Amino acid sequence: MMQFEDFSAAPAEAKPVPEAKPAVEVKPVAEAAQAAAGSSTPERFLAIYRAIQAAAKGDYSATLAISGTDQLTALAGNVNRLLESLRRGGATSGAQGNDGTAGVYADLLKANSRLEYLIANTPAIIYSSVPTGDFKMTFVSANAFRVLGYQSEEMVADPNFWFEHIHPEDIPTIFSSLALVFSEGQRAYEYRFRASDGRYLWMHDSLRLIRDDAGAPLEVVGSLTDITIRKTMEETLQKKGEEQRALIDTLQQTQAQLLQSEKMASIGQLAAGVAHEINNPVGFVNSNMGALNHYVDTLFEVIDGYDRILSERKDAAEAAREVEALKQQADLEFLREDVVQLVKESMEGLIRVKDIVQSLKDFSHVGETDWQFADLHHGLESTLTIANNEIKYKADVVRQFGQLPLVNCLVSQLNQVFMNLIVNASHAIKERGTITIRTGCADAWVWIEVADTGEGIAPENLSRIFEPFFTTKPVGKGTGLGLSLSYNIVSKHNGRIEVKSEVGKGTCFTIHLPVDGKGAA
Repeated sequence: MMQFEDFSAAPAEAKPVPEAKPAVEVKPVAEAAQAAAGSSTPERFLAIYRAIQAAAKGDYSATLAISGTDQLTALAGNVNRLLESLRRGGATSGAQGNDGTAGVYADLLKANSRLEYLIANTPAIIYSSVPTGDFKMTFVSANAFRVLGYQSEEMVADPNFWFEHIHPEDIPTIFSSLALVFSEGQRAYEYRFRASDGRYLWMHDSLRLIRDDAGAPLEVVGSLTDITIRKTMEETLQKKGEEQRALIDTLQQTQAQLLQSEKMASIGQLAAGVAHEINNPVGFVNSNMGALNHYVDTLFEVIDGYDRILSERKDAAEAAREVEALKQQADLEFLREDVVQLVKESMEGLIRVKDIVQSLKDFSHVGETDWQFADLHHGLESTLTIANNEIKYKADVVRQFGQLPLVNCLVSQLNQVFMNLIVNASHAIKERGTITIRTGCADAWVWIEVADTGEGIAPENLSRIFEPFFTTKPVGKGTGLGLSLSYNIVSKHNGRIEVKSEVGKGTCFTIHLPVDGKGAA
């Protein structure tokens, strides 16, 4: 507790008001108004405490800065009034009981008790220290015992107390920047401080440098607040945040695996059709190569015949007859026409195979994770090429493409969406129907519509079609993930997917995507 002299007896010798200014935050009235706004709570506590202690020794010269409307401000104003009363009467007083100062002393004693109560119940430990060396504490409020378990006298008596109780791991951070207090005027730190029971408590330390009128450092005033509970909560929240990030990473990996699985399942279901699409051109190219091989043998025979005729040096008429016979025998006119046709058909077949392989490559985009501006029409065409064998026996594809700008997207994922919608449209058609694909652009958004003339979706199922693993297809015909993943992909692109369906007439899915990939309100 503060050592405060008993005012029940008058001071041994009443002192006149000195001319010199006090050496602490005890300012003349003119300066007090200017300094009040910049004073911190620890400074105000100490100023009131020191003014009362000075009065106990007969020095009534202090005038406290007044700022705000809190309890400290009210207490400072009360102390100012009491000191003013003592200045008026104390300088000429010979006896406490004769001049009415006994009541003033009693009120000052009450002010001291009030100050002690406020300090004891504030969560912050108020302290001051020398502004040099190891920052030896010169004052510590009594509530240090409640917070840390140390008596204030014990903390003031040991010149190395503050330094020796900081956690060793936190010392370098503090002392590497402590000099900034002198250039910036104040600093704040959060570090671990050893309590009397050996535990390290997290403390928030707010330091403020006080200078004298000449600008020289006078003292450091600060406050220590126990923030252990807050730090524990922060560490708990950080741990939970890390766990959530790990969970999100796991979910993203799982989603990526599901997306790849669905993509592979789609390709797997279409594999037979794709193989058939490739086998047809490969088949006739192979047949054409057999014919071309026979034609090449025939041509070499003709060339050998020409060489023989030239080597025999026959007359021109006879040589001409033999050459004509060779041409007739090899049927060169037919070869000339058929070779051109075979090469043309073979080139068309190889281009067809190349297109299918390129479409598979465009569809998969293995390992591609970067956003890029892409041509959605190209993605639709690649998807239609892959799914051609699935579609051509059941539906005619009608393209009604508008003008689309390049769209910022993950193109392989959108191709997966197109595949899901087109294959679903094909499966919805029982015998023969039409799949219509429309595209357009309006107000920085593009839209892609896939409509079929199939059986439609029952109203009770319409609200569930985007649920994972929900499917109305027979066992083995679908995974139930296609539309769910399509919905997630479109959402990832800040777009939306809409569906309209009428049983017996067909279904229409419409995808809306922002051109820049960022979406809008």
